[in-house]
Amino acid sequence: MIVEEHEIYTPQETIVLLKISDSTFRRLIRKGALKAAKIGGQYRILGKHILQLLNPNLPGKVKKAYKKIVEEM
Repeated sequence: MIVEEHEIYTPQETIVLLKISDSTFRRLIRKGALKAAKIGGQYRILGKHILQLLNPNLPGKVKKAYKKIVEEM
């Protein structure tokens, strides 16, 4: 599946794309490594935020937060 920068993804779609668990998905949001908006009580994720998480040239803050989350697992 190709992640489109301007597409909006559900949590389930994001979990499948990133190959992570629901708890990891929520942890990434809570730590700020993955930006998400809550609409109608449900998270929605913009494709560009998924791509930023996957990009090896992440900004320092996000990279550190992701590394910390991975270490906690």
